[in-house]
Formats: sequence, structure tokens, C-alpha cells
Amino acid sequence: MRVLPTLFMALWPVAAPACDLALVLAVDVSGSVDPAEYRVQMDGLAAALRDGTVVDALIDQRAQVTLIQWSGSTRQRQTVPWHGIGSAADVAGLADKIAADPRVWRNFSTAIGEALDLSLQALEAVPHCRRKVIDVSGDGISNEGAAPQTFRTALKAAEVTVNALAIETDETDLTAWFFEHLITGEGAFVITANGFEDYPAQIRRKLQRETTRQVSLGIP
Repeated sequence: MRVLPTLFMALWPVAAPACDLALVLAVDVSGSVDPAEYRVQMDGLAAALRDGTVVDALIDQRAQVTLIQWSGSTRQRQTVPWHGIGSAADVAGLADKIAADPRVWRNFSTAIGEALDLSLQALEAVPHCRRKVIDVSGDGISNEGAAPQTFRTALKAAEVTVNALAIETDETDLTAWFFEHLITGEGAFVITANGFEDYPAQIRRKLQRETTRQVSLGIP
């Protein structure tokens, strides 16, 4: 008789830990990004994750965070798996992994749509997270594969927000292009970096903004 309560508890489903934020960091490693610029991105992203405001927000929301490197068509990979954040040590470990993450590709085109597709697939692993965000950073418009806007219906159905960091390096006005073709979801935004040298400061601003807990003010 004493075995039954133990067996009952063993069969009872265990609830997933609370999670208020699932964050996909999608980093451009296409041919327009040289080795020094890749290093700026990874070191800058790692430093931004170590920012005190970001650390506190990730811990507070029991966040899940992963990193995807993306380039041309069929060349996107989840290179840093999902990391659950429950402490400052968890954030530091994630930042260290990102800083040490080796580049997968370096001489291919820019397929932002396929980066969104892989990000959506990755988010299926964390269905218990209340808020889902894809953070895309890049220095050029999509020029290969499916257009980013073709994924808006799927993103909306999955209640995913896409924010972007436009690294301006020429006269394209990438910021405007990201506004029109890439970002989606309630409160979605674009932040501009004026060249790769401005990336570390702007990715910090971006992470501070998108990791902070969203509070409803009750305003219609």
C-alpha cells in the first residue's frame, strides 16, 4: 500500500519551470561580415549579456536564450543551444559560450527569411515561455531564399515578436528596410548601429529594451 503514493507521484506530469522570455539571438555571418567584424559582434553580444540591467532581467524572467548563426540559403545553424537562466552564473556561462562560438560560414549570401524559419523551429523547444522574441542583427538586406515577410503569418500564429538591429555600412538605409520587411509583432522595433564599431553599444541598448519585463499600463 505504501508504494501507491510514490507510484502516483512518479506518474504525475511535472510542470515546466516558469519562463517569461524565450530569446533567439540571430547573428549575421554572411560574406559581407569580415573576420574582425564577426569578432566585434560576438564579443559585443557577450558584453551586452553581462550588462547588469540585462542580467537582472534575464534572471527575473527565468529566460531561455539561444544563438543562431545565419548566412545564405540552407546555411543557418543553432550553434549555442538553449540556456536556462536562473542566476548570474548562468548568464556568465552563456556569455562565455557566445564569445567562444566559432564561425560556421564566411563567404555566402544573406537569407534572412530562412534565419526566421530556423528561429521558429528552435522556439518549438520552449513552448512554456510566455513571451517569445527573435533578435536579428545584420548589415544587409535579404538577397537569397524566402523573403522575410512571408513568415509573418507563422510568426503571428506562434505569437513571436521579431526585433532587429540594422548595422548601417552603406547607403542602403537598412533601418528602413528592416522596418518594412523584417520586424513584426506587438511593440517590435529596430535599433540602428552606425557601422560595426557602434555595434557593441547598440546591441546593449537593444538587449536592455527587449529583455525588460513587459508591463501593461491598462491604457486602451
